[in-house]
Amino acid sequence: MLIRLAHWFLRIYWFIARPVTLGVRVLMVNEGRVVLVKHSYQDAWFLPGGGVKRRETLEQAIRREAAEECGAVLKQLQFLGIYSNLGESKSDHVSLFLSTDFVIQEKNDHEIEMVSAFLLDQLPNNTSPGSKRKILAYTNGSLEATGLW
Repeated sequence: MLIRLAHWFLRIYWFIARPVTLGVRVLMVNEGRVVLVKHSYQDAWFLPGGGVKRRETLEQAIRREAAEECGAVLKQLQFLGIYSNLGESKSDHVSLFLSTDFVIQEKNDHEIEMVSAFLLDQLPNNTSPGSKRKILAYTNGSLEATGLW
């Protein structure tokens, strides 16, 4: 409950400050399945990822976020593109990576409620719109390197 409240206050801050932010997400795909995470404070499934910390490279950020959110060690990593997410009253920029060679170990992030792998053509109904668009574009070969999240 406390995490949901903190997320609500963060959304108010975004509305007032209108910040420019930078984040990372990863398509972890293996054997026709994609790994998604469900946060304890939101009802949708998302690609693993999060914010880039000060003095952290994009690669360091996605490796850290994958480890924190789903216990993943990304053995292979490919940069796919950067996208603008202009919702939630902020100018967010999301760098998307692909990993087809990874190992999932124990996660250590309390904000993640569930981690699961879904068939690429059988995503849950409550997959976040941005994650769903990028997964479908990747699947059908139409993923552009820039654009809207």
